[in-house]
Amino acid sequence: MHPAFSILFFTTLAGAAQGLLVALALAQIGGVAMESSFVLQAVALGLVLLLAGLASSFLHLGHKMRAWRAVLMWRTSWMSREVIVLPAYIALTALWWLSLYSGAESALAQTLPWAIVIGALLLWYCTAMIYACLRFIQEWAHWSTVTNFILIGLASGSVLACALAASSGQAALLSALAPWATLATLVAALIRWYSLRRNGSLRPASTLQSATGIQAKRLVQKSMGMSAGAFNTREFFHGASLSVLRNVRWAFVLGLFVLPLGLQLCALSSATNWPWAWAALLQAPSLIAERWVFFAQAKHPQNLYYQVVG
Repeated sequence: MHPAFSILFFTTLAGAAQGLLVALALAQIGGVAMESSFVLQAVALGLVLLLAGLASSFLHLGHKMRAWRAVLMWRTSWMSREVIVLPAYIALTALWWLSLYSGAESALAQTLPWAIVIGALLLWYCTAMIYACLRFIQEWAHWSTVTNFILIGLASGSVLACALAASSGQAALLSALAPWATLATLVAALIRWYSLRRNGSLRPASTLQSATGIQAKRLVQKSMGMSAGAFNTREFFHGASLSVLRNVRWAFVLGLFVLPLGLQLCALSSATNWPWAWAALLQAPSLIAERWVFFAQAKHPQNLYYQVVG
C-alpha cells in the first residue's frame, strides 16, 4: 500500500500522545507524587500532539469541507467511529487539563484519569480496526495489528513521559514509570517482530492467473496492465524497491526498539537520567519509519495485476 505521510504523522502523533496521557493518568491514579505545574505542562503537550495529529489527518482529505460526512457511517465504518472518538478524546483531555488547572477535587476530577485511560484504549482500537477489518489484506487482518497500535503507543508515550520527568526533576514519577516504559518497549518489540516475521511468510491467496483471467500454467507479466499510471498504480503500491523496504524495516527496529531498550536499561542500572531523552529522540523518527513499513508491507490483491512485472 502507498503510505500517505499525513496518515503516518496522524497515527504516530496521536498514538504517542495517548501513551503519554495514559502514563500520566495511571501515575495520578496510583498516587505518584508529581508537581502540579509539571502535570499541567505534560497534559498540555499531549493535547498539542493530539491536535497536531488531527490537523495532519485533514491533509489526507480530497474535499476537506466535506470532512463532517465521515461520521455518517458510524454503524458500519471503523473510520467513522474513529472520527467521532478522536474529537471526544481531545475534549476529554482538555477537560482534564482544566480540572488540573483549577485544582478541583470533585468526583469528576477524580474520575477523569480513568476516562483518559479507557478513551485511549478505545481510540487505539478504532484506529487499528480501520486496517484490521480489511480481510483481503492479509498483513493487516490479524490480531497483531490492534496489539501493535496499542503497545507501540504505550511504549512511545511512556518513554516520552520518562524523558519529561527526567528533565523536570520528577524523581518519583520517573521511578514509577521507568520499569513500565521498559517493559512496554520490550513487549512491543516482541509483538512487532512477530508480525514482521508473519507478514514476510505470507503468500497471496490470489494468483496472476486469477487476477488476469488467463489460465496458462506459466504466466509472465511484462507490463503493469495499463498504458499509464492511474489511481490504482499510485495509491495501492509504495513504489519503493525491496532493498529500501528492508533497510527502513531494520532502521525502525533499531531506532524504535533495540537502541532505546539499551538506553533504558542503562538508565535503570546506573540511575542516570540522560538516556531517557536520547531514547525519546531516537523513537520520534523511528515511529514514522515503523508506520511507513506497516503500510508498505501490506500487499493489496490488485497489485498482482497492476504492479507485478516480469
